[in-house]
Amino acid sequence: MLTIEFERDGTVLTVRPKGSIDSVTAPEAEKQIFPQIEGINKFIFDLKTVDYISSAGLRILVAVELALEKRAGSMKIIHPSPYVLEILEMTGFSYLVTMEEE
Repeated sequence: MLTIEFERDGTVLTVRPKGSIDSVTAPEAEKQIFPQIEGINKFIFDLKTVDYISSAGLRILVAVELALEKRAGSMKIIHPSPYVLEILEMTGFSYLVTMEEE
């Protein structure tokens, strides 16, 4: 199960998913996230409460990054759990976006 909390402050959107982002939950996550990025210049993914992310979840991160790049926006990942950080590092994703660990 995945729940997502959104916090918008002007053109900054912080997204706090809770649970696993995998092939089962990713389609719904995408439906919730993409309408929210309209008018956003800075997108922050707070992954503190994400216990697992699959390639389907990584695809969402890439799609958000590409959408923001088209309008000179930026994305940052903060607080990845040790396991999620390991996945991001193994896939090379940690080198593509700004990340802040706890």
